[in-house]
Amino acid sequence: MNRSTFIIAEVGSVHDGSFGNAQRLIDVAVACGADAVKFQTHLPAAETLKDAPMPSYFKGEPRFEYFARTGFTLEQWKKLAQHATSSGIEFMSSPFSAEAVAMLEDIGISRYKIPSGEVSNLPMLETIARTNKPVLLSSGMSSWAELDAAVATIRRYHNQLLVMQCTSSYPCPPERVGLNVLGEMKSRWNTPVGYSDHSMENNACLAAVALGATAVEKHLTFSRAMYGSDAKHSAEPAQFSALVQGIREIDAMLASPVDKNDLNAFREMKEIFEKSVVSTCNIAAGSVITSAMLGIKKPGSGIPAARLNDVVGSVAKVDILSDSLIRETDLVSRQA
Repeated sequence: MNRSTFIIAEVGSVHDGSFGNAQRLIDVAVACGADAVKFQTHLPAAETLKDAPMPSYFKGEPRFEYFARTGFTLEQWKKLAQHATSSGIEFMSSPFSAEAVAMLEDIGISRYKIPSGEVSNLPMLETIARTNKPVLLSSGMSSWAELDAAVATIRRYHNQLLVMQCTSSYPCPPERVGLNVLGEMKSRWNTPVGYSDHSMENNACLAAVALGATAVEKHLTFSRAMYGSDAKHSAEPAQFSALVQGIREIDAMLASPVDKNDLNAFREMKEIFEKSVVSTCNIAAGSVITSAMLGIKKPGSGIPAARLNDVVGSVAKVDILSDSLIRETDLVSRQA
């Protein structure tokens, strides 16, 4: 079975409007081993009122101004997409308006990631679904009913859907990660599932993969000390690299089921560490073997210790020296 979790390095707006930073973050995502690097395409005039509030975890500047300042032109987005492609990583960006979807179509992305705040934006979901491209649907702040509606909207046009458990809390504490939701999502919609992480460590992502998540998204930054809305809740390169390595090892584990009845790999170890039936005294040929004559010692290359009672009552075919392995060939049939 081949299994490779799709790992997304979420850059978001960590670049803080610097085209050079955005390019370098793509390079970092590649170096860390991610499969995709994801940005956010914000067109403030199309998605937010100027007096819309900022989230509690970032009050640095008004939302409209922040999106305007940190956004890129269409040509810049195309250059970033080309830079990612030429570097061997998939370029992704989450849209936050129908106009952003049109821009991403112009850029030529191959799949869409729906951010948690857009799950109830069914008109935009329909626009995305009409492209007939794969969709990763986040679930961070939505109820089951809202998610049902979103899934139904997308599935009216295609079934290339993966739903991601997410908790819209920055940072997300362990008790709110919601790993229990993965199984219910999978059975509820008969769809692959993933996990979008806002926790500070790697444990939630690793656990999600072990529980069946086939896509994982985690924020990436140069440093948590950077300015912006996401940097302080993101993974620095060393942490992200460790996450990728851990996920790849879990992939290998899940792709390689172990047969507990196949003991070929343990043949040598069993001889070294297990025990066999041994003699505790000299046993003359023709003697009926009693339990007092027997003991259990390493190595495990003789009659297994579990068969001690089978040896009791047998007759020695040859002289057996004290403190030595008793072998099947040393015995005649057990007496009745």
